[in-house]
Amino acid sequence: MGLIEAIILAVLAASTPLLLAATGELVTERSGVLNLGVEGMMIVGAACGFGGAWLSGSVIIGALCGIAAGVLMSLIFALMTLGLAVNQVATGLALTILGIGLSGLIGSRFVGEKISLAPHLYIPGLTDIPLIGRILFGEDAFVYLSLALVAGVWFFLYRTRAGLILRAAGDNHASAHALGYPVLRIRMFAVMFGGACAGLAGAYLPLAYTPFFIPGMTAGRGWIALALVVFASWLPGRLVIGAYLFGAVTILQLHAQGWGVGVPSQLMSALPYLATVIVLVLISRARTGGSTAPAALGTVFVPDR
Repeated sequence: MGLIEAIILAVLAASTPLLLAATGELVTERSGVLNLGVEGMMIVGAACGFGGAWLSGSVIIGALCGIAAGVLMSLIFALMTLGLAVNQVATGLALTILGIGLSGLIGSRFVGEKISLAPHLYIPGLTDIPLIGRILFGEDAFVYLSLALVAGVWFFLYRTRAGLILRAAGDNHASAHALGYPVLRIRMFAVMFGGACAGLAGAYLPLAYTPFFIPGMTAGRGWIALALVVFASWLPGRLVIGAYLFGAVTILQLHAQGWGVGVPSQLMSALPYLATVIVLVLISRARTGGSTAPAALGTVFVPDR
């Protein structure tokens, strides 16, 4: 029972940054923008989040610093792709490279430092319930926030007029513009939301997962988050399943190495990324009907002046 509980708790912790980053990217892509710079925004969020928490002694300040860093990085992307109509794929890749270098610069003075992790919820009587107590009532605020964020995004996209307009901008930007909707402004706010989520996801790593900052500590999670959006077919509800599935694969390879499974450790460490590629291939082969992807995803929109 104790081992099962420990594994589930580890899966929840490993899945939370994926779910946060993927939720923001889903909204971005629903607006018709493809931002491949999630990894760069996450690692800068991790550096700024740790720095903010270490300097202030507050996890909340650290999380806000991570969010702010992600938003600022996303504004660079928005300026290039929406303001100057630069290719979105090239700009996203450049943003990732910029983020990796910038995080090393920002976090260099914090390497080797340590902070206190985010506190976990404790409800007397409920948290102590065997097996499910700590899982349901003993997590940190980031875990509950990630689930609430998915629910909020679902409600926004499918139950509000603003969500309908955002999806219209992603499906047919020319028609949305003809109806008088500010497509570029809508996409800019969607990109900023995606940046905020990516920055928070990155900040989660030093604030709640490990109590220190290491250059490159995102370890490709931003790319997995991008794959998760495709895995979920751009539907918020499926993100939860996908995030916890990939989190489980990550934890499985760690436990398998601990159990002495006769497989090279390098192969086990590559399992989450191999699973990402395999899932994308299977989805591509299985999708015979219409796609749920935004029709205008990744296209440049230049309004008539």
